[in-house]
Amino acid sequence: MTTFRDDVLPLKDLLYRLALRITLDAVEAEDIVQETLIRVWNKREEFDRIVSIEAFSVTVCRNLALDWIAKKDSQSQSLDESFNNTPDNAYSPLQSLSLNDKKDWVMKLFNQLPEKLKSVMQLRDIEGKSYKEIASVLGITEDQVKVNLFRARQRVRQNFEKIDSFGL
Repeated sequence: MTTFRDDVLPLKDLLYRLALRITLDAVEAEDIVQETLIRVWNKREEFDRIVSIEAFSVTVCRNLALDWIAKKDSQSQSLDESFNNTPDNAYSPLQSLSLNDKKDWVMKLFNQLPEKLKSVMQLRDIEGKSYKEIASVLGITEDQVKVNLFRARQRVRQNFEKIDSFGL
């Protein structure tokens, strides 16, 4: 049996990261998570009919964040946390500067992706979701997830290689 306290509340951090990635606004992301939790709570009578409460919650959160973006007519622009896995002292100052520059370019290129490609890449590469979970959240097939992920990675890679080869 699905319970709100045991199955939904632990998803707060995941929902917040997703909303923050889409909105780039910490305050708005918190509001979106709260609204998501309220909407999921209002569906508590239907928990036994929901196959994956996590997928349902992520879908609600994603849709609310995208609605906010549509209202603000802006795009997501951050991948910061996903790149902060290496200690600063592992590289020389020149290497660190070069690496940070490359990270900035990858983030810019990621943010230029169409929303569908960006969502798939976000859920797979940053949130670590399975193809099946992504398909459920986005309402597409697993094959479409794989194709969209391939296209997103390919577009970022090709555009980065163009920039990197010119030394811009």
